[in-house]
Amino acid sequence: MKKKAVAVLLAALMMSGVCTACGQSEERVNEKGESVITVWSPSDEPAIEQWWVDKIEEFNQSHEGEIHLQREAIVRADSYAYEDKINAAITSNDLPDILYVDGPNVSVYAANGITIPLDDFFPDEDWADFLASSKEQNTYDGKIYAVGATESSVALFYNRDMLEEADIRIPESKEDAWTWDEFYEAAKALTKGDVVGTNIIMDKGEGLPYVLEQFWISNGTDFVSEDGSQADGYLNSREGVEAAEFLNSLIQGGYANIDPIQKEFHNEKAATMLGGSWEVSTLEKDYPNLNWGVTYFPVANNGGIPSSPTGDWSASVTKNAQDLEAVREVMNFLFSEDNVTTYAKAISKPPTRVSSYDVLTEYNEYPRSIFREQLMETGHPRPRTPSYSVLSAEFSEAMLNIFTGVDAKQALDEAAAATDKDYNKYYAEE
Repeated sequence: MKKKAVAVLLAALMMSGVCTACGQSEERVNEKGESVITVWSPSDEPAIEQWWVDKIEEFNQSHEGEIHLQREAIVRADSYAYEDKINAAITSNDLPDILYVDGPNVSVYAANGITIPLDDFFPDEDWADFLASSKEQNTYDGKIYAVGATESSVALFYNRDMLEEADIRIPESKEDAWTWDEFYEAAKALTKGDVVGTNIIMDKGEGLPYVLEQFWISNGTDFVSEDGSQADGYLNSREGVEAAEFLNSLIQGGYANIDPIQKEFHNEKAATMLGGSWEVSTLEKDYPNLNWGVTYFPVANNGGIPSSPTGDWSASVTKNAQDLEAVREVMNFLFSEDNVTTYAKAISKPPTRVSSYDVLTEYNEYPRSIFREQLMETGHPRPRTPSYSVLSAEFSEAMLNIFTGVDAKQALDEAAAATDKDYNKYYAEE
């Protein structure tokens, strides 16, 4: 392989006289002689922060005199604050032992040698209990580089009153999901006054590739080749252009807003919404008077492939971890069946362990059963390519340009070229 982007950065720093080992101690042992294992993860809502407090206390009590677990919760003040801290730690060679990364970034850190394979961290019977979608997300070059406690999915939320008033069919099985044409006609019929038919934009950053990639997959293509090495001919393929033009037809027809108002669906300003699994608890808790439902992700016309997004934050082990046996003990504790179950319960997301669904029985019942079914039968993680950060930014920019009048083929050609340029520069075989 060619030199990786991070390796090039570190080499440049060394040549300029910067000490890349500064801040890295020989041993991570406290005054009690305990091996200190540090976790970095994004700060979250109070229920999750309390989960961490309770679990760290439980672990430290049971491993007193041997291992001391500590966590640094990093506030994601903006979309890059967390990644900026990681990059600074890479250059100073002072990464934590365990690092939580967002799903599509697993490949980036693995390809650059920042994280290590975890295949032997768990016995086969444990790996067999994790959802295939989660393991697929966390696999790079045939090895598993991360493990997560929760998954995510996106389905089509709908305002039941609005659909019934318009006499629009509500799909009751994934085999009966709306086609793109049906989705379009429904959005058109539901657009009235200040209410649009649908909301397809989760946000204008990572939300765009996370949600919209499924339109490429359903239409028989993807953003990149299976090995992650090429975007040209995939992202900008005929099928990809068709997907982009379909999405643009919703914007250009006035049936979806390029700038959705806050909580557009929740506040009854959109009749349908491509929304995440986490929206169920939000709607149940904060919008008790809204008559809503959930159905399956739309599929391409003429026998499109059923597909739905997956992916969530996962824990990786960094190259700076020194006491791997202690790290292994921590990882097995954090991702035990019980702790995956309690974590998923606290954060209101589907668990990654199949056995957890025996406890979280709410996922056996509608509407959460929709997301469980999609995860197990139609889920696709985001592309596993070390050039994902470039792909994500370029795709988001391309779609926003398409929504404002740029030719779809031209915009996707430019995004594919930028992605391939990055891959060929840093990751392609010589």
